[in-house]
Amino acid sequence: MSTASHASDNAGKPASGTPTSGKKHTAGAYDVRTVIAGLIGFYGIVLTVVGIVDNSPSDRAKTGDVNANLWAGIAMIVVALLFALWLKLRPVVVDPAALEKQAGEGTSDGSDLPKP
Repeated sequence: MSTASHASDNAGKPASGTPTSGKKHTAGAYDVRTVIAGLIGFYGIVLTVVGIVDNSPSDRAKTGDVNANLWAGIAMIVVALLFALWLKLRPVVVDPAALEKQAGEGTSDGSDLPKP
């Protein structure tokens, strides 16, 4: 979502060793809440459409005269919107300086290190 606007801010600037490379950006599409909101929202839309289109009296009789697909779909859409709102209000901030520091602490076998 918001990664595209931040990616264009750093275009053409050096990536390491400069004060401008310390600009923080959000995780955006890589945040797990994005995937959760998308999946729950998609299934919510499907259930809502099924609840509207395929609403037979025999199905309503099984659930005590309640259109379960419709109400479950609406609830899932609301939950997906809450996840999206949470994502927008409290984004995960990625600090490039911390990532560079952490990159040297990985489980490298030494093949990527400069030769002495």
